[in-house]
Amino acid sequence: MSTESSLRADIVEVGRRMYARGYTASNDGNISVRLGADRLLMTPKSVCKGFMTPDMMCITDLDGRKLQGDRDPSSEMLMHLEVYRQRPDVAAVVHAHPPTATGFAVAGIPLDRAVLAEVVTTLGSVPIAEYATPSTIELPEAVRKYIKAHDGMLLANHGALTVGADLFAAYFKMETIEHFAKISLVARLLGRENLLSREEVMRLQQLRGAYGIAPPAPICPDPVASEPSAADPATCQVVQAPSGGGLRLVPADNSGDEAEIRLTYRELSALIEDAIRNLR
Repeated sequence: MSTESSLRADIVEVGRRMYARGYTASNDGNISVRLGADRLLMTPKSVCKGFMTPDMMCITDLDGRKLQGDRDPSSEMLMHLEVYRQRPDVAAVVHAHPPTATGFAVAGIPLDRAVLAEVVTTLGSVPIAEYATPSTIELPEAVRKYIKAHDGMLLANHGALTVGADLFAAYFKMETIEHFAKISLVARLLGRENLLSREEVMRLQQLRGAYGIAPPAPICPDPVASEPSAADPATCQVVQAPSGGGLRLVPADNSGDEAEIRLTYRELSALIEDAIRNLR
């Protein structure tokens, strides 16, 4: 089991990585980990996550009362506390503003299309929690709707939230969400997405056990083949995957997209080059 001193060092390292990757700017973002059965170790408010030191961290109880630390805990502590209340299996929470994923959150587009097998297997889908004023009771209420069934979500016009069985597991899910968002954006700019078929998605779900992945909830049944109410994002993971009819990849029907993207060749080339450079 990790010691308090090692967890403090791990939070500093994760904060450094988040800042170096551009997932946070200035004092954005917050991180917390379980410290025993009834205490949390949390980043303080008003500190850049790229320049933290282990002694800056706060210790609180599960009701948010500060038990130790010279600084006050994160202003978004209520969101973290809600996650721990709803998910006893979660030992760490990471919140950041990764630019591409946050762009999807601002556009109101969830990352729920079956584009990458690895994402379907590890995260399932990434829904969008309704907009809530940061640092208020509204935010945990918005997160509550999805947290029992998802290890990662977008926060409308705000950022992203990921959880895990340990701190690095939660952080790596944040990396996965941003990576997924960049690839999805490039594919949409190119004007074409091939989606994994519904049959392939269900095959990947069966492989989760073989890979040792324990998702918080299964992938929802196909809403076309079952009752629409069965696809409840509060209890299962909604994945947009068309029936393949024997095919494993199916061209996406983009006719219902929120907006048509119109770019010149030069603009498109510049965006793709920038996205590819960021993927390296």
